[in-house]
Amino acid sequence: MARKKTKPKPKARRKTTRRVVRVRPRRGSLAWVGFMILCSSTILIVGTLALILLYSVVNPPITHTIWAEQQRLGSVDHQWVAIEEMAPVMARSVVAAEDAKFCLHWGFDVDAIRAAMEAGANRGASTITQQTVKNVFLWQGRSWIRKLLEAAITPAVEAIWTKQRILEVYLNVAEMGEGVFGVEAAARNSFGIEPENLSPRQAALLAAVLPAPKQRSAALPSSGMSKRASAIMDGAATIRADGRSACFED
Repeated sequence: MARKKTKPKPKARRKTTRRVVRVRPRRGSLAWVGFMILCSSTILIVGTLALILLYSVVNPPITHTIWAEQQRLGSVDHQWVAIEEMAPVMARSVVAAEDAKFCLHWGFDVDAIRAAMEAGANRGASTITQQTVKNVFLWQGRSWIRKLLEAAITPAVEAIWTKQRILEVYLNVAEMGEGVFGVEAAARNSFGIEPENLSPRQAALLAAVLPAPKQRSAALPSSGMSKRASAIMDGAATIRADGRSACFED
């Protein structure tokens, strides 16, 4: 009789145990990371201070906002002009509109910040110095990183720059229309005149544009904007009379 073929028994599987190996970072690598962070922070701080010192006497060639709008629109209108070549009422109007306590604070308006917090942050509390720092050294936006950097740089700018220099830089880099930056370009585009020839009404209209330069027009103001300009004119006259413009006027 033929023998039946028997199937070979399956080999028993060996039990394997997985060994989890935890790799702990070496102390040397942690020290290296810490060293690199320290070096990067030092370079950032020293570089920023160097720029603050440089821009106290040299005009910033461009800002991130101007560059970004140039990329978006293809071109922008921007021409630097010294504050002495602007009608004095222009500086007073911007201070009256944006930061009436400009000559009284060291970069932060504590009362305005407190009022903004009580209002649920629905209103702005940035001083002209803070806006200048944002425009020259940082970028637009509401991120916490940007706000922390702004808070860190603002006291340094206040300590190194004069109030007149802060205002001069702001008046030259602030957006005053879509693709229009600074008082010179704004005066020319809106009224066809040089900034030294601006009337109190025209200066107030340009200042009224600042919170929303892409939506407002000094040449074609709405009724609400016209009322705002009238209030700015009164404010500009008031800060001149009570001495709150002394820090930036000769």
